[in-house]
Amino acid sequence: MESKTAKRTGKKTAAKDIGLGLPEPKEKCNDPKCPWHGNLPVRGRMFRGVAKSSKTHKTVIVEWDYNRYVPKYQRYERRKTRVIAYNPPCIKAKEGDVVIIAECRPLSKTKSFVVVHVEGAEK
Repeated sequence: MESKTAKRTGKKTAAKDIGLGLPEPKEKCNDPKCPWHGNLPVRGRMFRGVAKSSKTHKTVIVEWDYNRYVPKYQRYERRKTRVIAYNPPCIKAKEGDVVIIAECRPLSKTKSFVVVHVEGAEK
């Protein structure tokens, strides 16, 4: 619950609950596009994947593999999905980290996901 001073000044005192049951990040930030400390609502789908690239400013490319059945050959083929996600300054996901991303409003032409939690490095 925010205090009256925080409501008047627009400054948040603590991280808000985004409704996903994940622990809040240890660091604080004042980014308006952060789901924890800003005003970006998350909704829809959530995915777990590996951060493959974090070269772009506040952006990370998350990738995960899945198997698709090919009826003609009665076998499975390996495929992968790559999603571009916003990387808030309080989370700072790096290459090789296993991250959880959540869907949000479109932030740019290709970004509609935001990193909400870092589980650790890939084994």
